[in-house]
Amino acid sequence: MTLLYLNGKYLPLEEGRISVEDRGFQLADGVYEVVRVYRGRPFRMQQHLGRLCRSLEGLRIPLPEPLPRIEEVCRKVTEGLPEASIYLQVTRGAAPRVHAFPKDAAPTFLAYARAAQPYPEGHAFTLLTVPDERWARCNLKTIGLLANVLGKQRAAEAGCDEGLFFREDGTVTEGCTSNAFLVRGGRVFTHPANHRILGGVTRDAVLEAARAVGVTVEERPFLLRELPEAEEFFMTGTMAEVMPAVSIDGKALGGGRPGPVTLRLRAAFRELVKRECP
Repeated sequence: MTLLYLNGKYLPLEEGRISVEDRGFQLADGVYEVVRVYRGRPFRMQQHLGRLCRSLEGLRIPLPEPLPRIEEVCRKVTEGLPEASIYLQVTRGAAPRVHAFPKDAAPTFLAYARAAQPYPEGHAFTLLTVPDERWARCNLKTIGLLANVLGKQRAAEAGCDEGLFFREDGTVTEGCTSNAFLVRGGRVFTHPANHRILGGVTRDAVLEAARAVGVTVEERPFLLRELPEAEEFFMTGTMAEVMPAVSIDGKALGGGRPGPVTLRLRAAFRELVKRECP
C-alpha cells in the first residue's frame, strides 16, 4: 500500500480525494517538490524544503504546516522504502473559481512516496531541442508544467529521452525535467540559476562536487550554435542524477558515448550521496 498524507490525515493513496474546485486542479495554482531517498535517508531535505518555501513565497501561498512537521510527514510516508522518491504538493486550496486569490481558502497539502526506479547502469540520454515556451518565472517549481509536458512528448515521439529547451535568441536553458551542462576544453558550462531555469538541488550538488574534484564550471548561457562544439553533454536531476547525453537532434556527441568529465562528476556526485546518506 502507498501511504498518502493529505491535509492532516494518513490514508491509502487510492482513497485520497480533493475538491473539484481545488485551485491546483482548476488553475495550476500550486507548487511541488520531489525528494530522492537513498538508503532510507532523504537527500538534501533542507535544500528541497528551502526551495519549496521560495516557490510558495513566489506564489504567495502560506506554508501549510511547520517545516519540522513536513519533515516528519516525509519520514512517515517513506517507511519501508529504502530507495524512494517523495512527492510533495501544495496548492492554494479549494474555493469558487475566480482568478484573484480567495480570502479564506486553506492550502491543500499532500505527500506520498514510491519506490525509486533508477535508470539502468550505463544508460545515456538522447536529446531533442524544443522551443522554450514557458513563463518568465521558471525558478518557481510550480505545477503548471504544460510546456514541459509537450516538450517531453515531442522528445518521446522522436525516440529521445529528454527535451532540451532553447529560447528565441538560441540560448539553451535546461531540459524539460532536468538541468543541462555542456563540456568543452575540460570546462563545464551551465545556464545561471536565474528566473529562466529551475535551479535543481542535484544541480547544486554537482557544482559542489565539481569544485571538490577540481573541475571548472562556468555558469553562463550557451547557444544552440555551440552544441556542435561540445565534447560532452550531460543532464542532472533528482532521478536522472548525473546522466550523460550521447546525441542531440540525432547527431552524436563525443563519439556517441559518455565522456571522462561527465563520468568523473557522476562518480563524485555518488560519493557525495554516500557521505550524506550512509
